[in-house]
Amino acid sequence: MAGNTIGSVFRVTTWGESHGKALGAVVDGCPAGMDLNESDIQQALDRRKPSGAVSSTTRKEGDNVEILSGVFEGKTTGTPISLMIYNVDANSSSYEDLKDVFRPGQGDFSYYRKYGIRDWRGGGRASGRETAARVAAGAIAAKVIAEAEMEVIAYTKAIGGIEMNHADITGDQNLRQTVQASPLFCPDKKSADAMGKKIADVRAQGDSLGGVVEIIVRGCPAGLGEPVFDKMDADLAKALMSIGSVKAVEIGDGFALSGLQGSQANDQMDRQGFQTNHSGGILAGITTGQQIVLRAHCKPIPSIAKPQQTMDAAGRERTIEISGRHDICVLPRIVPVCEAMVNMVLADHYLRQKAIRE
Repeated sequence: MAGNTIGSVFRVTTWGESHGKALGAVVDGCPAGMDLNESDIQQALDRRKPSGAVSSTTRKEGDNVEILSGVFEGKTTGTPISLMIYNVDANSSSYEDLKDVFRPGQGDFSYYRKYGIRDWRGGGRASGRETAARVAAGAIAAKVIAEAEMEVIAYTKAIGGIEMNHADITGDQNLRQTVQASPLFCPDKKSADAMGKKIADVRAQGDSLGGVVEIIVRGCPAGLGEPVFDKMDADLAKALMSIGSVKAVEIGDGFALSGLQGSQANDQMDRQGFQTNHSGGILAGITTGQQIVLRAHCKPIPSIAKPQQTMDAAGRERTIEISGRHDICVLPRIVPVCEAMVNMVLADHYLRQKAIRE
């Protein structure tokens, strides 16, 4: 299957399925001599695992990563880094009755039409489980961009229409710790409590919710990004849109810009630099040195216990109710996935720019 690789210089290929033996990633282009061990990657994976949050699945995967190649005596060698994560708690029995049925909102129908075959166990390659491999690779990318003092922080901005109080938190030096302390990865406790209550109510109804992840990039230097088709904002949008649940991406003021006049939308400058950041830190596809601001809008989880109308592979109409172990909302588990994808894009463009300068 094509389309499993992202990046030009820093290249990541993921592999594996939800209920297969294992999944993983191959990272090519990582500079040699960088400190790296499995615990560096495990920290990121632990954030993605199901937690005590009311939104999470009951599937329990340790997500213990093994580095198979590309690291020697705690240092990267410059050769491909191969990562493996075994599936240990896959239970395919709840999918037996649905193996010939196209579940609404899932990739069942489109995969079947493309390939003439599909792995019906938990969605196969289209499952959100695939993102564990992305998070593992993204942890390596985070170490690459740390060399340039860049840092990516993502958090839950909204769930089910409940939006966090957006006082200016982007300058908070303890933001990562505040996010980590919240079961929903939301830095506004009052809003997080309201989100948690809504998730519990919706779970009781057998339904699911969507939400919004906001991602900020601190310390990004000016000049990263390539004209015309490899613009930084284009690559970031593609990376985030490659996550299964993401249906829209905003950069800077995003959707709101379409309703403004140029005098309101332009980021004017003085001797101190830019006066505003409506553009989200990117102009003409190249970073400005300001903080990059992104938002990923995620659809509700499609696996719900309510009756839904669909059809099977023979064209017969069916009504289904989906049981099994599923998240109620992709947030907060998708938050580290968004971070990982932004880390990868930044690492790729950083190394591309470094090659030009050297």
